[in-house]
Amino acid sequence: MNGTPFSFARRFDGVTGSAIREIFKLLARPGMISFAGGNPSPDALREDMIGDLASAVLQKDGKAILQYGATEGYPPLVSSLTAYINDHLSIRAEAANILPVTGSTQAMDLLLKALIDPGDAVLVEDPTFLGNMQCIKLYQAKIIPVPSDDDGILLSELERIVKLHKPKMLYIIPTFQNPTGRTLHPDRRQPIAEMAAAYRFVVAEDDPYRDLRYSGQTSPAIKTYDTTGYTAYLGSFSKTVSPGMRVGFIAAHEALIRKCTIGKQSSDLHTPNLTQAIVDLFLRENLLPAHIETLRGGYRAQMDTMLEALESFPSGTTYTRPQGGLFIFVTLPDGIDAVKLLKVCVERGVAYVPGTYFYADGGHENTLRLNFSNSTAERIQTGMAILRQTIEEATEGR
Repeated sequence: MNGTPFSFARRFDGVTGSAIREIFKLLARPGMISFAGGNPSPDALREDMIGDLASAVLQKDGKAILQYGATEGYPPLVSSLTAYINDHLSIRAEAANILPVTGSTQAMDLLLKALIDPGDAVLVEDPTFLGNMQCIKLYQAKIIPVPSDDDGILLSELERIVKLHKPKMLYIIPTFQNPTGRTLHPDRRQPIAEMAAAYRFVVAEDDPYRDLRYSGQTSPAIKTYDTTGYTAYLGSFSKTVSPGMRVGFIAAHEALIRKCTIGKQSSDLHTPNLTQAIVDLFLRENLLPAHIETLRGGYRAQMDTMLEALESFPSGTTYTRPQGGLFIFVTLPDGIDAVKLLKVCVERGVAYVPGTYFYADGGHENTLRLNFSNSTAERIQTGMAILRQTIEEATEGR
């Protein structure tokens, strides 16, 4: 049959699926070195510890865990999250301000569901995480990119664009941003919270990489400066405990949490009780600090290995130097197309994500995102040598 028998909703117009997920289809080849995803290291996934925790919570509260749960969250987790958000993140929150969700991906979906009508403007960093740009498009919002520099989003440009477009939301990843690895300067955080209050738009502060810091000082969350409720903090345990367990949370104004809870009821009813209970015990038994410290040591070494390899790339190559997170963003010499180059690299056993996909308006074809967390130092050295040679050949062939 030619074509399709279905008449799809207009919200899917222009939404083609995640470029990263499409690239993953290329990675089934044995021996492929992937710098494409944002996966934690296999060494970070403590199946032994999580197995013990799962057994413990089932023995203690198995009947309740295996039954339907409240959309508002597994009560012990809500309690431990309240303490974690107040003590670890220095964000003032009570139980009514917190909603456990199925990964921070769902957090963004619920915020959009609660706030966005077709045609509303949503501001994003330029570049930004492509997965949530897809989500914004599905709610038929108008995506408006805001220029950034090495210290994050430019405040003067943000205010100019806010006045021009009157947005409903700003989506921002302030710490070790995906895809660039940049961190929003501490001096730019409070002004964003104040601007949101003054112009009445919601800041969706997506902060999954916050604890993966390898140097420098921790900056306060934008949410810590929020006095009016216009900032919603999106947290996740995917990068620190397990992405497969899909546990995250929203910390926001009580009225916004109520709307998101209603929206969640029709999405998945509730986040699985078992994974919520495991994360609760992770927090309650104070297992997270030591686990994160272990992650930092390995990731720091992997990042340094990749940065050292980049020093020998062709003249004209520039790249970010993150203080943490999982990503390095590379700008190749003018005239090199990272999309076209990807096919050659995959044939040679290396994959990455072209940077153009992270820009709301496209372009920037000579950029790419590299992930270092899911490869050993040895494989990073091997893969980066292949990537360097491929770029050198493309540079010579211009």
